[in-house]
Amino acid sequence: MKKRTVSLFLAAVMTVCLSACGSSAQGTAASGTTAAAKAEAASTAAAASTAAATAAAAGKGKTFTVGFDQDFPPMGFVGNDGQFTGFDLELAAEAAKRMGMEIKYQPIQWDQKDAQLNAGVIDCIWNGFTMQGRENDYLWSKPYMNNAQVFVVKKDSAIQSEADLKGKTVEVQTDSSAEAALKDKADLAATFGKLQTTGEYNTALMELDSGAVDAVAMDSTVADYKIAAGKMNLRTLNDSFASEQYGIGFKKGNTELRDKVEAALEDMAKDGTMASISTKWFGKDITTIGK
Repeated sequence: MKKRTVSLFLAAVMTVCLSACGSSAQGTAASGTTAAAKAEAASTAAAASTAAATAAAAGKGKTFTVGFDQDFPPMGFVGNDGQFTGFDLELAAEAAKRMGMEIKYQPIQWDQKDAQLNAGVIDCIWNGFTMQGRENDYLWSKPYMNNAQVFVVKKDSAIQSEADLKGKTVEVQTDSSAEAALKDKADLAATFGKLQTTGEYNTALMELDSGAVDAVAMDSTVADYKIAAGKMNLRTLNDSFASEQYGIGFKKGNTELRDKVEAALEDMAKDGTMASISTKWFGKDITTIGK
């Protein structure tokens, strides 16, 4: 009986030992598996984070944000459907497409354009933007069309020439090319009874049409379009008081983007796309790139 008891006791001890060893091995294996899983998860999370950051940076670089005055038809304005449209905006959209970028139209207050550009809110100013007098203020594209500054008067006005503006009230948009041109022609401006400014040309032309002012100084391209499209009882004087060219203004130093946009415009000129867009808006090709 004693031998049997001892044997049974030894068997029980061995069973307990084997169970304990087995549990320890399993615990060690489980612990190793958990650590490996955690390491793999951490690695995956890090990779995902890096990929997300890379994607975000890539996405940011693919947006081409164009600053423009939304009350400046036919270059850039709000259409009857409530969407932004215009000659310059169509050119910009086509250029963005060819550069593999997403276009974004950003309306701006014209007198705040420099602050918006320098702060990086916009990538460029593309809005019937006159180069003359601003040559050193921006990094410019090649000029893509010609323009002139003219006076607009009522169709039945007795004003036929610049001399007839003596003593009259003339209105101009704040910080516009027309305003700059009149500063250069101080002798002419001094003959006016009053030279006043307004925030945008829609207001100026409505005030002219109502008789609140005698003349409006502005871009001929915009004046001709506004008079035709709006069926307004207005006309332009035959003589222009300044000639100029339109270009795209970039922040100084941003040569990479400027060069990409220029290359896109040159391609558009070669394949006829630029001429087609110009004809749509002006009835003929008035662009100058590739000419």
